[in-house]
Amino acid sequence: MIKHSKIDDLEKNHKSEHEDYEYFKRDFLPRGLAKGCVVSIYEIPPKKSAYPYHYHHKNEEVFYVISGKGILRTPEGEREVVSGDLLFFPADASGAHKLTNSSDDEMLVYLDFDTAHDIDVTMYPDSDKIAVWGKGINKLFRTGNHVNYYDGE
Repeated sequence: MIKHSKIDDLEKNHKSEHEDYEYFKRDFLPRGLAKGCVVSIYEIPPKKSAYPYHYHHKNEEVFYVISGKGILRTPEGEREVVSGDLLFFPADASGAHKLTNSSDDEMLVYLDFDTAHDIDVTMYPDSDKIAVWGKGINKLFRTGNHVNYYDGE
């Protein structure tokens, strides 16, 4: 099956659960539709970020900035990104990233193309969290919370 859509025909979902983080997301290839990737269009309101600073252990990400401007934070520091920029984030600590809309009045819109591996582990260095995503787990933990391998056996 070949999929074809106009961006405006895709359902627009809104997420805003924290004052610094908000986005609108349109899934073109949601998880499970394709075997090895997911593709979405994100719109980030002014002065917001979609996600905290993070990196994945299995899933690689590519962003193509469609419109607007933002500040991209990586392990190498911060830099401006603008319409036409293409960004790649490898699946390791060198791919850590956070994208923030730097505009006062314009949406930052980008295409997000990710590989999709079940299970993926995501690290959040600023908040000392680890997330396990996939196969129905979808849990976050503090990295300092650990138990002995045989605890409870």
